Amino acid sequence: MQPFVVNRHDRIVFPSNFVPELDLSVIHSLAQLDSVIRRDFEVKAPTGTDILARVREGAYGSRYELLRDLALNLFWTNRFSMTLYEKRPTRWADVPRNRTDVFMPLVTPWQDGETKVAAVLGAYEALEPTWNREVEDGIFATLFDVFGHRKHHATDLPTIKPTVAELLSDPTNLTFRLSSYDPDFPIFELADIVDTFEEAAELEALSRWAKVLHNQYPWERAQSELVEVSQLRDDDYVVVLHPRDQEVRSFLRRIESDAAPAIVSNAPEAVQPVRPYPPVNVRSQFSVMPRIEALAVVHGELVCSNDDLIRNSAYNWSPMTSGEILQKTGIVSRRYTAHSMEEIALQAAKAALAHSGRGPEEIGAVLLCTCTSTRIIPSVATWISGQLGIYQTHASCDIIAACAGMAYGLSDATRILQEVQRPVLVVCVEKFSDKIGNVRPSRMIFGDGAAAFVIGVAAPGEPPDIEFMQTYASGPASQVNSIIWPNPAFDNNITVYGPEVKKLAGRYLEQMIGELQVLPDPDGVKASLLESIDLIVPHQANKTMVIDLALKAGLTENSLYFNVETVGNASSASIPLAIHDAVRDGVIKGPTRIFAPGFGAGAVAGYCVMRIDPTVVAISTDVLTESDQSSSAPVQQPPSTSADDTQLAFG
Repeated sequence: MQPFVVNRHDRIVFPSNFVPELDLSVIHSLAQLDSVIRRDFEVKAPTGTDILARVREGAYGSRYELLRDLALNLFWTNRFSMTLYEKRPTRWADVPRNRTDVFMPLVTPWQDGETKVAAVLGAYEALEPTWNREVEDGIFATLFDVFGHRKHHATDLPTIKPTVAELLSDPTNLTFRLSSYDPDFPIFELADIVDTFEEAAELEALSRWAKVLHNQYPWERAQSELVEVSQLRDDDYVVVLHPRDQEVRSFLRRIESDAAPAIVSNAPEAVQPVRPYPPVNVRSQFSVMPRIEALAVVHGELVCSNDDLIRNSAYNWSPMTSGEILQKTGIVSRRYTAHSMEEIALQAAKAALAHSGRGPEEIGAVLLCTCTSTRIIPSVATWISGQLGIYQTHASCDIIAACAGMAYGLSDATRILQEVQRPVLVVCVEKFSDKIGNVRPSRMIFGDGAAAFVIGVAAPGEPPDIEFMQTYASGPASQVNSIIWPNPAFDNNITVYGPEVKKLAGRYLEQMIGELQVLPDPDGVKASLLESIDLIVPHQANKTMVIDLALKAGLTENSLYFNVETVGNASSASIPLAIHDAVRDGVIKGPTRIFAPGFGAGAVAGYCVMRIDPTVVAISTDVLTESDQSSSAPVQQPPSTSADDTQLAFG
């Protein structure tokens, strides 16, 4: 399933947010599957009994609240069939009796079902519309058609359905019978779901949910009933469940063997190093001084606003408004790209070389900093070297240092410069938009983007542009694992454990500020390096969190520059993207000493103190050229919603 599509209303849509999909390759037992099901469905979804209690307590203040609970309940009711099976109405006479890959529902009657159905109908009619009466009535009609005709108890649904033979082993077992079945019963096409459009973002999400749930019952609901299997006749239609795909078939076979769960190692308590690692004073420790010759960036060409997140609210998200997302993260929108990670990295590299006036024959090394690459062989750095026409480098390699990637890359570039005395190309690039799935905290924060530096040799006697550099890594295991990708527990999507991230960021920021307070001002004017800083351009992780930590560390809010509000967190690329935007926005008007701290996944961190001359920054137009698009890297164009493209989007 593609990470996102752009529908015919030019709105960004995340298919996996409303079509439940599990990566069963990382699930090894029923207990593990049950844990995922509980996390994705049961924790957020109210039961029919819960809804009845809330109605009686008068807990619903709006139709939207009731509609949302109703939809969540129906997703929970379909939690197994949606993720594992495809429902196919079939004549009883045509149902195979002995196949091990054909299943049927085993159900129990819904206790007090009529009372709960009547309570929901009465509560809805008594509530005033939240945004739009006509739209809300349409959503309710779709949902209530399913909820109101439900006959079975959702709590008793087994994870693994019985085969037909197992169902028949007890003649009193209950299953569904359809008194009539129309194979042309109308359902919503995938394009209809993707192209849903409502003014209220919350209603657009609910409308998609309702259409997906409608498709789970492609028959006239009033015609269904519960019967004992012994009463089925040859011409009766029953609901037969088939594994949704080959992955489900393999999973069902695998769990029969009772495979042992993955071994989890327990890390010992982390211990401090024997002595601190001192920052690197470039001026006093190296003979070849680094000069920043160029900085070029590529922002994602697609804007994903907080309203886009709300209109794409997933079935397993807690309710939030766009304003609450802003308050929690400081982010109004983030930038995505439909192009591949390699493509935007190459574009940034070409722009940086062009701005520096350097040719491929002059480049001594290519360093690629990223934590979202899916390319192993060749590395992205070597691939870029080839695409640029570089015949040979001293080193072309990828560096995985996540949000500290720029600090690691510039530090290694400065060291390589001592050996090769030729310009080093440092590319920082991330593409998160296709690695988030329906994980809300990650979707709120991360974006896509690329940046490239050309680090050359300063003229004899000139001071370095990179003055101090420092890198760190590790810590308590909980902080090392605070951001994980791929994460088997979340369908291999990237996940963020916020409290641990805040702990590691606070720990490192305090350590960094402590170092800057005792380091000397390179110009010998101020009392410390910290006092000589003109501007702080921090890693654009989460504006609310970073400001809070900065204030605790003794910094002032007006000394910090942020672009995270409209760009999001682009990890290794976030600081160079922010430096570019600070120049573009006129915040950096002349040579400026900046402190650029980064920290994140793997409990890595680092900073550079460097001088930025705005003339070295290539102000980006963010337009891919024809030559860029003709390279060998895959390019993902935003799909339209033709029938073929929509099918492709949903895999």
